[in-house]
Amino acid sequence: MTATAQMLETYPADLGGVDRAALAECIDACLACAQACTACADACLSEQNVAELTKCIRTNADCADLCGTTARVLSRHTGYDANLTRAVLDACAMACKSCGDECSRHGEMGMQHCQVCAEACRRCEQACRNLISALG
Repeated sequence: MTATAQMLETYPADLGGVDRAALAECIDACLACAQACTACADACLSEQNVAELTKCIRTNADCADLCGTTARVLSRHTGYDANLTRAVLDACAMACKSCGDECSRHGEMGMQHCQVCAEACRRCEQACRNLISALG
């Protein structure tokens, strides 16, 4: 059991019917994606053709920021606002799709760090969409 799942299990109040497993999966996916995007942007900066990777670096940075923010918003439950949560999840899913698409293009050209990042983005996008569905 992850620390995220443990924290959700020990939360003293009701989570308003939110699926704890889907919530924990999404938080963990967001944190993993933020790390992968940050590391990928850094790896892109070490590539020989760094000038050609400007868009990739930018989408990595944007995605990392949105994933980190989403994980933090999802980790707070007191005074829960379902509309805000859905909007944050939707923005995160869109950033993950954009970054995953961009990184996939570079991953196909042999940049393995971009392929790893694209996979993390896809997992996070799906986790966000799953949680949106679970919120009803």
